[in-house]
Amino acid sequence: MTADDAKTELLRLRSSIDNLDAALIHLLAERFKCTAQVGQLKARAGMPSADPDREAVQIARLRALSDEAGLDPAFAEKILNVIIAEVIRNHQAFLEN
Repeated sequence: MTADDAKTELLRLRSSIDNLDAALIHLLAERFKCTAQVGQLKARAGMPSADPDREAVQIARLRALSDEAGLDPAFAEKILNVIIAEVIRNHQAFLEN
């Protein structure tokens, strides 16, 4: 493979990565729209922001999905924990307002 061939392939791969990154951002935005509705519902009903049982089920489910997909389950759990923390923070803001 020549350097020019490698550069062409690198550009193709980076373009795919850029498209996937955009898709991830859009999916996260959609997810947070849904979780905002959950947070508003919980606030109206006087329910707690966090649901440890639901979180545990989600983590187990996503670890299994990650394993099936060939992604490190520990990495997937770290990402989900970041998302869950942000969701809870948003839900608490609904309770305060």
